[in-house]
Amino acid sequence: MKETFTCSLCPRRCGARRTAHAGEGICKEGSLPVLARAGVHEWEEPCISGTRGSGTVFFSGCALRCVFCQNHQISAGGYGAEVSVSRLREIYFELIAKGVHNINLVNPTHFAHAVIESLHEPLPVPVVYNCGGYERAETLRALAGKVQIYLPDLKYLDPALAARYSGAPDYPGVAKAAILEMVRQVGPCVFDDEDILQRGVVIRHLVLPGAVDNTLDVIDWVNETFAPGEVLFSLMSQYIPCGEAGRFPEIDRTISEEEYRRVEDYLLCCSLEDGYLQQRSAASDCYIPPFDLEGVLKNE
Repeated sequence: MKETFTCSLCPRRCGARRTAHAGEGICKEGSLPVLARAGVHEWEEPCISGTRGSGTVFFSGCALRCVFCQNHQISAGGYGAEVSVSRLREIYFELIAKGVHNINLVNPTHFAHAVIESLHEPLPVPVVYNCGGYERAETLRALAGKVQIYLPDLKYLDPALAARYSGAPDYPGVAKAAILEMVRQVGPCVFDDEDILQRGVVIRHLVLPGAVDNTLDVIDWVNETFAPGEVLFSLMSQYIPCGEAGRFPEIDRTISEEEYRRVEDYLLCCSLEDGYLQQRSAASDCYIPPFDLEGVLKNE
């Protein structure tokens, strides 16, 4: 892996110079991967977590930097520890030894170069690329054959919301193109005998307070774009104000019962049947894991 390079991995294409330990770009990261936690996670969708959990590897830093990020401590707070690519691969096998269903790479976009190198040989379990949806198709194509499951967000189809909360007015078009590339790569959903996903795309959408129309647009796009069984759709209602959400009064609250019912009714009226609808009671910080470097440092 090159220790110094000019970066164009994400749609920001900021051209930042990234050295081993420092970066000048939006993500602020160097070339070596930085991790905040690597452990067994039981709170993903049932087809991901199953009965034995998902082997989640949380990368620090972020190129999208949503103001409401529930992982703000690691996405913008600078928390984490550098690891080598060989150590990253070693972590995968330590998690696999615990019996996990898959290796789940959380927010890996800005370290895609290291992920690609770490997967130079296939793993014995599926690799999940768990990302914010703001991805360059060119970067995704470099992952072809190395990733079996894509788990992208589709946060916004309203450019104004994308600009206000993520500084990325181009998010809707970029994310749609990225998701189409993901589906092209891995094809329709394939499950094993335990109903654990082995290949496919799960599109996530988090309902934001005051932005129900955005959610309805997302539901419409997924419903109109994909055939039954081609993707899974996961509608999440777990939003709580995190990060810098307090600076934006309209999102400094959980979604209301009325907002939840409107979204639920709309989803149930659609022909979109493959996926998950999270209960409104999931709006809690108990689903945010402790970021404590568990599983990151060798011989821990």
